[in-house]
Amino acid sequence: MQTPLATPVPVLRLPRGPDGLNRGFAPDGHRAPLKPEVPEVLEPPESRESREQQARASLRERYLHSLLAMVGRQVCFTLHEGVQVIAHFGATDLDVANFYVSQLQTPIGVQAEALLRCSDIISYTFKP
Repeated sequence: MQTPLATPVPVLRLPRGPDGLNRGFAPDGHRAPLKPEVPEVLEPPESRESREQQARASLRERYLHSLLAMVGRQVCFTLHEGVQVIAHFGATDLDVANFYVSQLQTPIGVQAEALLRCSDIISYTFKP
């Protein structure tokens, strides 16, 4: 009695090596560099810091725009331990340390109003 054939496994064919006979590896065991080594151009620290500051300012502006877009919408928050809660976003405090929400749906019930600490929030999603 014959045993059934196992599901075929796809095979990846490596390209020919540098000597043209073997596949994928140099005969001396050294790998070719992935990209040509180009000497790095040293930039002044002031320009690098200003670029980082511009990037931070852009990210903060996008974050604040997302907070404005959330006002009055239903938002799904993911908290520590993977707990997901849904609420209507109301406002945030000046330091963006707490979110004021209403109709907070938790695994153990619904709260009419609540404050969510931002340090407890892993992520949030909402439909614009």
